[in-house]
Amino acid sequence: MAEALEIALLDSRDAAFPLRFRALEERRSVERAQLQERVAAIIDDVRARGDDAVLDAIERFDGYRLRPDELALEEAEIDAGISQLAREDLAALELAAERVRRFHSLHVPASWRHDAADERLGQLIRPIARAGIYVPGGVAPLASTTLMLGIPAEVAGVPERAMCSPGKVLHPAVVAAARLARVTRVYRVGGVQAIAALAYGTERIARVDKIVGPGTAHTQEAKRQVFGQVAIDSEAGPSEVFIVADANARADFVAADLLAQAEHDVLASVVLATPSAELAGAVRAEIARQLPALSREITARKSLADRSLLIVTRDLEEACALANRYGAEHLELVVADPERWLPRIECAGAIFVGAYSPVPIGDYAAGPSHVLPTGGTARFFSGIGVEDFQHRISLIDLSQAAFGRIAPAAARLARLEGLDAHARALEIRVCEPKEK
Repeated sequence: MAEALEIALLDSRDAAFPLRFRALEERRSVERAQLQERVAAIIDDVRARGDDAVLDAIERFDGYRLRPDELALEEAEIDAGISQLAREDLAALELAAERVRRFHSLHVPASWRHDAADERLGQLIRPIARAGIYVPGGVAPLASTTLMLGIPAEVAGVPERAMCSPGKVLHPAVVAAARLARVTRVYRVGGVQAIAALAYGTERIARVDKIVGPGTAHTQEAKRQVFGQVAIDSEAGPSEVFIVADANARADFVAADLLAQAEHDVLASVVLATPSAELAGAVRAEIARQLPALSREITARKSLADRSLLIVTRDLEEACALANRYGAEHLELVVADPERWLPRIECAGAIFVGAYSPVPIGDYAAGPSHVLPTGGTARFFSGIGVEDFQHRISLIDLSQAAFGRIAPAAARLARLEGLDAHARALEIRVCEPKEK
């Protein structure tokens, strides 16, 4: 007998709904105490012993021993890996790389200046010097993530772009993607030890200024702990999608899109919000029909049961309001008049509009990065872009006359705050002879 499908279907007016949806809003909550301790011990060891600690951790957690000179891949190894890739797979990677590079090249922030008669204000945009790109290993070769992280860093003008990924032999697709992304150095190291090495540097792994990329709970905890020593992107958690759909949406499409995220992880979260009870019921039936054909059925089934929901809403306005509360990594807007409803969406990592813009097309080849905020953090974080690899430097250039106009007010504010030396540094200039 087939196992029963356990994804819940609730009306937003049901008494049980507020509590169930609140649990989805709080999906990011995890127990971290023991995790923090374990991660801190590995980081401290890498800081103290460098490469030796990294190599010991690889042996302990990955089950093989590397020599120090094997930490970094040589160009010949990358060439050899790419040669093993099917021509069609390489062509697909090349198409994806071209689209990702084109997208990010469209909006590179630029320095700007405002010149008045006697003052100049502005911002200088400069790339960071060294970026650390973390690409997880595990169950899948994440060549797409390599492109989505490496290319924005290269477009931003970062001179050194180091990539870490676990594996004694990296998958040909990953090394091909690293070449297409123009990564400058590839290290075969993953986990907490990779994050620690990138943050603090070892004999063979250079310290970076910022670390970006998804990973396990241990890897994300490591990023939290090294923050301050280096910058990090938003913390990556389990995958998620929130779909707002009207009665005209195709149930088989919607079900397929929910399953595409549910198969990622038992902690993945997928939600449909629609005013159509008929669509919600049809999607539930389609999920049950499509699920047994998945190779990752067990994973998808658990995420559907534990962290997912089909919601019948009062109207599309309520569906959009729930989407904003959820703050999804991926938000699909499958409605007849998306331009009417797009302004109602206040936060999402990325919005996928219409039946032919599903999340998986964004995962691989649409152009924008698929490294997006999760766990509700789309309320205040954004997806990876060129600006994540740059920093802004304010420019202030005043003539003596311009200084004289604003210095008295600045000095008064300094004394208001009790900072006499600040005020005197201004007042000493006010007494200077006027420039001619």
